[in-house]
Amino acid sequence: MSKQTIDSPCIGVCSMDDLSGLCMGCFRTMEEIQNWWDMDDASKQAVIEQASVRETSVFGD
Repeated sequence: MSKQTIDSPCIGVCSMDDLSGLCMGCFRTMEEIQNWWDMDDASKQAVIEQASVRETSVFGD
């Protein structure tokens, strides 16, 4: 069993937005959330970066 080196970006506000399909807490898709524990670190980092871009597009700087 490998040690997880990148923490989940979940902040416990687990509510999916019907319009965007994104979690309103972490800005991940349902697929990204479901696959998180099977992803390698590079994939996790990419998801975190994509979620950050999504958050900025919703909330601005």
